[in-house]
Amino acid sequence: MAYTQAHLDALESALVKGEKRVTFGDKTVEYRSVDELQAAIAAVKRDLFEQAVDTGLWPGAPRQIRVTTGKGF
Repeated sequence: MAYTQAHLDALESALVKGEKRVTFGDKTVEYRSVDELQAAIAAVKRDLFEQAVDTGLWPGAPRQIRVTTGKGF
């Protein structure tokens, strides 16, 4: 599932308010604990970062070009 910034905002808003129930669109999820809610936030952030890297919005690992020469160059 591709997450959006709105998903992340809804999860973080619930965490700030102290709620364990998050509603987004027509779906409602109730988390058992704050730790479970924080794990969901971390998973969404990780997925958003991976989407940004895949689309080129966030640079990936820098390229390295190594040049070696032998005698005579």
